[in-house]
Amino acid sequence: MYSVLCPEKLGNKLNFTSNAERVRDVRRTLRPLREVWLKMGLEKLESHEGVAVKALLDSRATGLFMDTTFAKEKGFRMEKMKRPLLVKNVDGSENIGGAITHQVECNMFFKGHVERVQMDVCNLGKMEVILGMPWLAAHNPEIDWEKGEVKMTRCPPICGRGK
Repeated sequence: MYSVLCPEKLGNKLNFTSNAERVRDVRRTLRPLREVWLKMGLEKLESHEGVAVKALLDSRATGLFMDTTFAKEKGFRMEKMKRPLLVKNVDGSENIGGAITHQVECNMFFKGHVERVQMDVCNLGKMEVILGMPWLAAHNPEIDWEKGEVKMTRCPPICGRGK
């Protein structure tokens, strides 16, 4: 949607000496969408208990991440990693929560899409889950940035599709 302001509709507020000076000002009025969130389900492997989650799609993130507090509160089984991974924030600073020392393995469900994932557990602040570039590249979802809608139409063969 565009908003068009024509000089003649502004009355005598603009002074033009000739028609050549008349300018049509086109201003973008579409509110830009900066984030896309998925409402999805995670299933604990041990108990098969389902947990609803809001996951942020983030092409700047280098993996799949689950917030430490969220993982503990929801009772996900956290596996200790052999080697800790240093966590850097988008601005290059070290994450206040320190290195990644644990992972969670779970099943993920979204609009008929099913897969088993491993998420690194770290401090995400207010976010519960982040799906980063490796996930986005593997699944190549169709994203409507204006509506914030995601369709899983190009998944790799290893992904299960519920019918």
